[in-house]
Amino acid sequence: MPYPKVTLIVVPNQCFNYTQKSLESIYQYTDIPFKLIYVDGYSPSKVKQYLEVQSQEKGFRLIRTEKYVSPNHARNIGLQHVDTEYVVFINNDVLVTTDWLNNLMQCAQETGSPVVSPVCLQGTLENMNIHSAGGCLEFQYKDGNLDLFEKRTFVKNSFDRVQPLLSRKPTQIIDFNCVLVRTSFLSKIDKLDEDIVNFAQDIDFSLSVFAVGGTIYLEPESIVNYLPVAELKFSDMPYYLLIWNYVWKRKSINYFQEKWGLAKDAKFISDALGQISEDTTLPVRSLLELTKQLYVNEGDRINPKNFKRS
Repeated sequence: MPYPKVTLIVVPNQCFNYTQKSLESIYQYTDIPFKLIYVDGYSPSKVKQYLEVQSQEKGFRLIRTEKYVSPNHARNIGLQHVDTEYVVFINNDVLVTTDWLNNLMQCAQETGSPVVSPVCLQGTLENMNIHSAGGCLEFQYKDGNLDLFEKRTFVKNSFDRVQPLLSRKPTQIIDFNCVLVRTSFLSKIDKLDEDIVNFAQDIDFSLSVFAVGGTIYLEPESIVNYLPVAELKFSDMPYYLLIWNYVWKRKSINYFQEKWGLAKDAKFISDALGQISEDTTLPVRSLLELTKQLYVNEGDRINPKNFKRS
């Protein structure tokens, strides 16, 4: 078997609920040699046990952290063990499709671009919409103050409707749900910025690529599917609340603003601050359903034993 040219680094995104679905799709639909590094960011015990079994059966490297880590932190942990020509960052809530990796690799080889992004979909099998298909980033001065303008291509449009309009071409925005990068190119960026915790990690990386003279290509023949959190499991609550907590979000926004020299009242920044409360909304049916498992009997007292982490 040929030596793998690519390493996949799987990292936690918002929860651990889709771990099995995502991992199974990778092994089902990836038909070229690859290495896999799975960064298990302190997942619940059932997920931890599943990953340990799969790591033994499939022979991938499993790295378990004993505390929650942000996605960029997890990516940097995985990068320390990469020795292949290419690396793919993929979140633990993403499903891949037939030939996804072949097409990313082919685009990188034929264009020479160090960064290649697939088309990322979201939705049901009957109604797939565009989650990410590239876009534009532009710095602009207004009244002497620097702002950043972002325009995503075909977001929320039906994939069936816009697919004929998609083509391989340079783009300016990646999506960290899934992206391929030439490993040697990452040395120019040093490492992924861990001070960008839960805000615009994809935009920060894209700007960093262009800052060192790199390019990004969109490969529409490579398709992945992002699974948003439809209903939060109780065991996933601590990580979800940590990732989207107000303090981390506010710090990330302020850091991003200072890093890229944006004005404090830039529209890009003010819009982000305005979305903080929206991002922390819990995707749960009701507080009663969420807390039911804490009780000995419904309507009875809280059982302290149930506060143990599952």
